[in-house]
Amino acid sequence: MKGWLDMTLTETKAIKGWQNVPFTKVEINDAFWRPRLEVLKNITMKTCLVKCEETGRIDNFAIAGGLLEGKFEGMYYNDSDVYKVLEGAAYALMTDRDPVLEAEIDRIIELIAAAQEADGYLSTYYTLEAPDLKWSDMEKHEMYNGGHLIEAAVAYFEATGKRKLLDVACKMADHYDRVFGPGKRHWVEGHEEIELALVKLYRTTSEDRYWKLALWLLEERGHGHGKGAIWDKEKWGPAYCQDDVPVRDIEKVTGHAVRAMYLYTAMADVVHASGDQTYIDALHRVWSHTVERNMYVTGGIGPSQHNEGFTHDYDLPNESAYCETCAAIAMVFWNHRMNLLFGDAKYADVVEREMYNGALAGISLSGDKFFYVNPLASKGEHHRVDWFGTSCCPTNLVRFLPSIGQYAYAATDAGVVVNQYMNGETALEIKGGTTVKLKQTTAYPWDGKIEVAVILDQAETFDIRLRVPGWCRGYKLSLLGEQPQPSEGKIENGYLVLNRCWTQGDSIVLELDMPVEVIRSRPEVEANIGRIALQRGPVVYCIEQTDNMELSYDEFSLAAHDPLFIEHRAEWLGGVTVLKGKVAEGSACLFIPYYAWDNRDAGFMQVWIREKEDRHLYRY
Repeated sequence: MKGWLDMTLTETKAIKGWQNVPFTKVEINDAFWRPRLEVLKNITMKTCLVKCEETGRIDNFAIAGGLLEGKFEGMYYNDSDVYKVLEGAAYALMTDRDPVLEAEIDRIIELIAAAQEADGYLSTYYTLEAPDLKWSDMEKHEMYNGGHLIEAAVAYFEATGKRKLLDVACKMADHYDRVFGPGKRHWVEGHEEIELALVKLYRTTSEDRYWKLALWLLEERGHGHGKGAIWDKEKWGPAYCQDDVPVRDIEKVTGHAVRAMYLYTAMADVVHASGDQTYIDALHRVWSHTVERNMYVTGGIGPSQHNEGFTHDYDLPNESAYCETCAAIAMVFWNHRMNLLFGDAKYADVVEREMYNGALAGISLSGDKFFYVNPLASKGEHHRVDWFGTSCCPTNLVRFLPSIGQYAYAATDAGVVVNQYMNGETALEIKGGTTVKLKQTTAYPWDGKIEVAVILDQAETFDIRLRVPGWCRGYKLSLLGEQPQPSEGKIENGYLVLNRCWTQGDSIVLELDMPVEVIRSRPEVEANIGRIALQRGPVVYCIEQTDNMELSYDEFSLAAHDPLFIEHRAEWLGGVTVLKGKVAEGSACLFIPYYAWDNRDAGFMQVWIREKEDRHLYRY
């Protein structure tokens, strides 16, 4: 019988799943996301390119390639920041072919190509600083850097059709494949990323050896092969980089949060191809453990600064919460794959929570200041900055935000899925070759009314699935202004399933109830005993000192039953809906979306507020 690495994907029992709808097929023109995408393209991307130049990250390639005199600058993983900016630039070029930006990216690609060694190896740190120590310490991000190069190369090829960077990536991946694999050298990459990148490279090139190498790298974990700084550090050890148990045996989330999420993302990618039931079981186990016991209300994960990751169940402190921005982004990557694999809206719920809270908080409204760490409370000393020595978060945002359209829809054999609500439209081909255009009209996330117009050339019978968010307690559905028939609009895995013969001009109106929700933690979360948080729709709220000058940090309380008034301020903080009320002590109070805090005067911030009276605690 053939082993895994002797098989092709067509010989495996691949899970059909749902199909991703690329963001290039999704036009976003709403009042919430469109301005942010413009700021990202015009400000954030240029800011990160300039910073990569100023800090020597780009020059490192020129020096390694013999085009410039000098020495290596920065950390051994700095190459990855350049690659992430290139990936984000590629996404921007997919929707707006900017010749100036493209010329700059082409210039940088030439430097990267020059830095590649003859055998395909590429890491400017080792080329310049320690050429005799290559592949000696699995912590040093050699394949992590390479993974981000691959993702950038695939994106740039798709954006422009230019192969230079893709050829560099393939040459590098072929080097990996010659050195590592069955019967060759062992390797456990300390920071996951290469595994999911190799699957992307396979999908672009159709070269089986790339996905097989990804599977082999996953299977290397948990067998004692890891060596390097991580494995030797007291209180870290193999669990820090998810090398403590074979991936098939994973029961709980451990270690560094970003590394863990990238691992689970790669596992989901391999499952999509292989259908391996043991991987499926492990993914379900670790998802439940992560989301149900180790995730903040904002979607943040990883409470500890010590390991940038996890400690023990229900350890969710607020003021010292780490919640790295990259971890929130990685949660989107993983949960999006889970949604495509298993067709359950609960995964898209997590994507939404991260999009509007955990990930979006990482970037200022101006687009040029960032959070690496995202606490849920601050006495006033935590602020956004314009760059970090380790700047993985700004550069990750540059590649995440331009591609958010891909999370809006999915395609199935039976029809179309609407996962995220945003004003705009998509066109996709359903089974049978019919092209369907869906046009969303909505003021989401501030208003729960979504109208979906169905535009097609000929009548066709198919499903349209509309996600009913987990936060929604009630909704109203109408079709063409009429109530649906009893057989229509059944809930299945969190989706309203509408199956009918659709014709040109049909429309759906879904109105999601969007009151202010008072949230309480499970009683196991000691940090939140006697506290409440506020959420409206997908948006989590916080109280900030600049709007509440009469209040002192953590010396006020809020009664859960007192009314809170909703007010939309279109010209304030980029356009927000705020919550107004009174604290128990009688002072007026105002809450803003958590993602918008620290964009004005310095001061305290809190998500979890003391509750005026003791009430029964229940799960959120």
